[in-house]
Amino acid sequence: MKTPQVSAVLLGAMALAALAGMALAQQDRYTLKVPDGLAFSDFKGYDTWRDVAVSETEGSVKAILANPTMINAYKEGIPGNGKPFPDGSRIVKIEWIKKKNPVAQYFVEVPDTLKTLSFIEKDSKRFPNTHGWAYAQFVYDPGSGTFKPSGTGSRCGYACHTVVASTDYIFTAYPPR
Repeated sequence: MKTPQVSAVLLGAMALAALAGMALAQQDRYTLKVPDGLAFSDFKGYDTWRDVAVSETEGSVKAILANPTMINAYKEGIPGNGKPFPDGSRIVKIEWIKKKNPVAQYFVEVPDTLKTLSFIEKDSKRFPNTHGWAYAQFVYDPGSGTFKPSGTGSRCGYACHTVVASTDYIFTAYPPR
């Protein structure tokens, strides 16, 4: 009788050890940071933020989400009213490679494989050389389930955003609901 109990205890211990090993092997994405700039941990909870809009490219679809500070600014009419977004505004773009929905009865494309997470933050004191904005992008590797920083620092992305200086360096408008 004791042999089955010992076997069960050993199997249980081995299963726990395997799970612990897998947990240690997984990436803690909140330790990632772009050089001289934004950290993944600065955006903890981004996946619960409210949507601003969606966008689509030829091969991908993006959900654009913002923190409460930025959502409130949008609701106040920023940037259309000529005012800048307040410090503390944060926005994230979650980008997926898209695919045709295989079960829909009409043509519709949906998110498939996660591609990148792009973060933008307004902090005028910390990033005065880019009108207060900092940028970060993290590329997702679906094979390993890990992220890696992309780009060269918090200024990466600023050059692209200068074409929308009139909307306080933000491309995405807050459409009517």
